Formats: sequence, C-alpha cells, structure tokens
Amino acid sequence: MIKTNILALLLLAALTATAQKGDPVKTTFQSSREWRPTIDNRADAVMIYGTGGNPSDKSRKIPFEERVKSWRDRGYITHFMTGIAWGEYQDYFTGKWDGKMHLDEGQVDVKGDTIWHGHMVPYIVPTENYLKYIKEMHVKRVIDAGIDAIFMEEPEFWARAGYSESFKKEWKKYYGFDWRPQHESPENTYLSNKLKYALYLNALNEVFTYAKSYGKTKGMDVKCYVPTHSLINYSQWMIVSPEASLASLPCVDGYIAQVWTGTSREPNYFNGVAKERVFETAFLEYGAMESMTAPTGRKMFFLTDPIEDWPRDWADYKKNYQATFTAQLLYPNIADYEVMPWPERIYEGLYKKSAKSDQKEKIPRHYSTQMQVMINSLNSMSKTTSKVSGSTGISILLANSLMFQRFPTHAGYDDPQLANFYGLALPFLKRGVPVKTVHLENLAVKNALAETKVLLMSYSNMKPLAPEAHQYLADWVKNGGVLIYCATDLDPFQSVQEWWNTNGNQYQRPSDHLFEKMGLRDGMAKEGQYSYGKGTFYVLRSDPKEFVVKPNNSHKLLDLTKSLYDARSKSGKLQFKNYFTLTRGIYDLIAVLDESVSNQPYQVKGNLIDLFDPTLPIVTSKNIQPNEQCLFVNIDHVVNKQKPQVLASASRIYDEKSTGHQYSFTAKSPINTTNISRILLPGKPKSLVVDKKEVFAEANWDTKTKTYLLEFENSPEGVYVDIKW
Repeated sequence: MIKTNILALLLLAALTATAQKGDPVKTTFQSSREWRPTIDNRADAVMIYGTGGNPSDKSRKIPFEERVKSWRDRGYITHFMTGIAWGEYQDYFTGKWDGKMHLDEGQVDVKGDTIWHGHMVPYIVPTENYLKYIKEMHVKRVIDAGIDAIFMEEPEFWARAGYSESFKKEWKKYYGFDWRPQHESPENTYLSNKLKYALYLNALNEVFTYAKSYGKTKGMDVKCYVPTHSLINYSQWMIVSPEASLASLPCVDGYIAQVWTGTSREPNYFNGVAKERVFETAFLEYGAMESMTAPTGRKMFFLTDPIEDWPRDWADYKKNYQATFTAQLLYPNIADYEVMPWPERIYEGLYKKSAKSDQKEKIPRHYSTQMQVMINSLNSMSKTTSKVSGSTGISILLANSLMFQRFPTHAGYDDPQLANFYGLALPFLKRGVPVKTVHLENLAVKNALAETKVLLMSYSNMKPLAPEAHQYLADWVKNGGVLIYCATDLDPFQSVQEWWNTNGNQYQRPSDHLFEKMGLRDGMAKEGQYSYGKGTFYVLRSDPKEFVVKPNNSHKLLDLTKSLYDARSKSGKLQFKNYFTLTRGIYDLIAVLDESVSNQPYQVKGNLIDLFDPTLPIVTSKNIQPNEQCLFVNIDHVVNKQKPQVLASASRIYDEKSTGHQYSFTAKSPINTTNISRILLPGKPKSLVVDKKEVFAEANWDTKTKTYLLEFENSPEGVYVDIKW
C-alpha cells in the first residue's frame, strides 16, 4: 500500500515530462459500441469502452475484439477505457472468475446498504484480489488485442461509504489498528477518507505498472491515462479520489478532465443565492485540472458533452454545452480534447423536445450541425501564448484533503455546496478576474507559484497532509509573494490526529505551523497584515463561505485583495469587468458574466463566422448579453486569405487539394446529419460540384469576405467537393 505524503510528491520535481512527442491523437471519444455510420464523428481516436461494454448499455454485446476491429477498419486509432471503481465485472462478483462471491467488496454506507452504479455493478473497495482480476481479465486482454493506450476512469470512493468488511480489513492493514466508524468523530472521518484516497492511488499504480510491464513483453509501449472529475466536483459531490497525488506515480502518462454540464450545473452560492452557474463552475473545474497536472508535463484532454447523464430537453443541453465548451477553450495551454462521450447516446438517444413537453425526439438537425461545427473546430484549435483578458496573478490554493471534510457534518459545522472554496473564487471570477488554482501537492515543483502574485488560501475546508508545503509557501512570501489566509480555524477538523499535533509537534492548528515559518510564534495569529522578507501575508479571520452564503458580503475580501494587489503585485491595478475574451489563432472567444459589475453587453465587431449558429452567418457586429458565450472564426485573423480553405464545417475535411484555380476535398461525418461549411476562396466560384452534381448558388457567395456557404447531407463514406473559380 502506498502511503502518500509530501516526500512522494516531491518526485514531481524530478519526473521527466511524459508529454508524447509526435502523438497523433488530438481528439478522441469513448464508445461501448461497434462502429456504425450514425456515430462516426471522425475524431482521431476512439476509446472502446469495457471488454464487456458499458454497464448502462443494455443492448446486445459485441465481443471486444470485434468492436476494436470495426473501428480500426474505419481508420481510427483504438484505445481502451474502463472503470477502475465499477464496471461490467459480474464474473468477479458472482464467483465465475475464482469460484468465490465478492459482492461483499462493494462500498457500503452506515445503514449497511451497498452503493450501486448499476445492476450487479457496485462501487468497489479495490482489494488486492480485485486488482488481480482487473489485470488478468481486462488489461491483459486488451493489450493482447493490440491496444497500447489504457484509460482507467473515475477512481471513486464515496465519502458516505466505509462500512464494509472489506474496507475494515484494508483499514487494519493501512493503519495498524482496528477500524473506527467515520460518523463518530471528525478524526475518524478524516482517517477514513484518507484511506479511501490511498486505496485508489494504490489501485492505479498496481494496474498501470502491470500494464506497462506486460506491454513490454509484447514489444509495446503502453500508455496509461486517468479520466477523472475535478477535485472541485468530487469534493462537492462528496467523493474521494487520488487527484493531484497521481502526479507522484511515474506510470501515469496523462489525464482526461471529466467536466461537462452534469458536473458544472451543480449549484453553488454567490451573493446569498444558491443556483446553477454552469460557465463559472466549468471554468474553475477545468482550471483545477490544468493546475493539478501542468507541472508534470503530462498530456491532458479536456472533455465536454453535448448532452449529459440526466434526461433533459435539447434546448437545455445546447445552452449548457456552449457554456462548458467556451470555458474549456479559455485555457490556451490545453489543445487536446475528448469531443464527446457516448456518441450512441448523443446521436441515437431520445430526449425531450422542450422543457414543457414530454414528447421525445432524436437530436435535432440544427443542434447536430452546430455540435459538429464545434467539435471539428477542435481539430485545428492550437495552443497559444495569448492570455485570457483580465487582471492576472490571483490564485486559490487547493489540496486533496478538500475531499476529506465533506461528509458527515460534525459539531454543526457546515460547508454548504463547497462554499468555503467558492467564497474565495466567485467574488473575483464574477468580476472578470481569471483566477487560477494552485495545488498544495505541487508546491515542490519549480515555478509552481511563478505566475501567482496574490495567493488566497484557507484551512477551513482542507488540511495540509505534510509540513513541507509550509516551507515552500513561506519561501515564496519571503521572496515577495502576497498571501491572504482566510479562516477562523474553528472547524472541527483542526484537531484531527495529524503531523501538526503528533511526533513531538504540539500545534493546535496547522496554520500555527505555517505562520511560525513566517515569524509568528504566539499561537493563533490575530487578524491583520504582516511582513515577511520582501513579501506580505494577511490573516483574515473569516471563513470564506461567509463571502457567498450571505448577500453583499464579499467587499471586505475584495477590498483587501485589491489593496494588496495594487500596492505589491507589480501587475498594475486590479481591474473588475463583466467579461472574458481570448483569441486562439483564427478563433475569438467571448463570455459575458451575469451577477457582475455591470449588465452591459459586450460588443464584438469584425468579419466573423458565428460557430454557435448552425447557419454559420457572417457577423460584423454583435452584442453578447450577460450569461452568454460566443465562439467565432475571425476571418481577419486568417494569415493567407488567398489560400482556399474550409474555415468552419460540420464535417471533418480530408484530402484537400489546391492547384491553380481549383480546390477539392472530401468531407466525412455521421449519416443522418447535415453539413454546413463556410469556405474561403480567392474568387467567386464558377463551378461548385458536390458528388458530381453542380450546386453553385449565387446567394451563398459573400463578396466582402470571399466565403461560400455550402450545405449538403453528411456521409461517413465521404462527400467529394470540387470548386473552380
């Protein structure tokens, strides 16, 4: 069993970046089905789900190897995905594998009830025997099928679980003393969740180490990835997972940030109101994933989902998809994407036509067209050195232990909807400040705080798992950083048995140790401003939740931060506004915030193609309203306007050829969908042929931008387009 601590995490500083040079996969998706023309979305790769399929897929099962072949035959790179905490593993639970029943290895709550993911699919306590089964029956099989990339998703242990006999045995092995019921004390809760976190860190290490070792015997370099929700979401949903500590495992090659409408619509508090804030939550979730992994140099895919797990109506899906899609693109250092999960659900599923109707239908043509325009833009979405608009340098400190204090509640202390985190983030984000997050576990890495001018932190909702992090924080302040510590330090987890009160340490609170590192030795530091070396730290004796659960109560935090930022950050004045903008190559992104400093729309001008409009209109001026987002192709950004090219399309473009006054290509996309493309040309077409049929229409030519709007029915076999001018 791996007992994670800061010493293990220090390996981050020495790890060789494992970003894969020449990696051909920029876009991917997951599917439990064999290839079908209705779901052929033309990403680079497909993650074929489960040797036995997806637990929620009740259709006829096609053998895994046949599914692999069906996608390979269509030109896809094939990878493998399955759950590490749940899956179609009934042969294990019912005893078919080793002759013993293992349903007692499910996660169990205080009532003795197993927590289920599906029929005969419990959430699992990852015992040594279970991991042996996963390696022998699943990992070995997929490597034998020629798969060289394995995605083990969602290492999840519910905070409310921890009462099964198998968990009690793991407790005794890990701690050396008998299990304690987590509901009886904060310390028991903390110890229980710390074990859950360590169990899945060990599980991934065991499985991935085996995968790489077995792959070598076959002459293969097997890559291993962890698709995982963000630390923010898992904490809010009261789930425990390894998160940032995965960086300490050399066998991990990358991640998928599982952020989508379903995670981002979880309500949070701001200005005294709890409600959905999808764009803002998604922005913070993607940010937590980026900051968790950026120091490792490992590959990161950002996920979005055009629908979500919960059945709703198509208009709801569209609105929130645009919000999460924009949020992911506002991270210019990430340019790899999981374009969708479960295309079989998206293209073939039935969902409500409207919020007020119970009538269901497949995805409307206008939405499938828009969605395909969006996902095809990701194939050309590059990294950029451009920055999101707004005052930079404000970061919020996160730690894995954020997951440890969420359930159950002790001594009446509540952190509603993760308000102690959002209390530090939303007052700034809602005012147009692109706040970042920094992970306590990454502070050992060189330059972890290089872009941070003001760091906000609290131990009201998390605790440091080792003392070394405080030395890094103190050194950063000493060298000129500004630290704002915001907490009453009265939550019941302050006194759990941990490093700050054991082995000769007698600190009542972990913050006492931090402040001692910066020269304060009198116990609990009083509210106020202090100097240390070239830097400043301020102790604000309020729990951050107070800034958002109450209306109009964040001004003290805002005024203090602005004062310190303006005086000491050397980054100019802290500016508040109601929007974010970013340019990525030919793409312009705009998000306008509601509940902000103004209700004014943001006006954009230029020669623009609106990618959130399935008709791909040319826009020269548009007012973007609060709580709206937009993605444009800015034709003015195109470097060589004499080069014929497809600027936007609801299909993927292949085999482009340009000679003299002729331009041709093949467009591929799923059947039963409509393609629309806007094509930049040196001159007005004299002929435009689609699959040997002349289709040129004068009305579709835009003289000012020299673009032609082309529409036809998609085909996965390819539609050939030939243009002469």
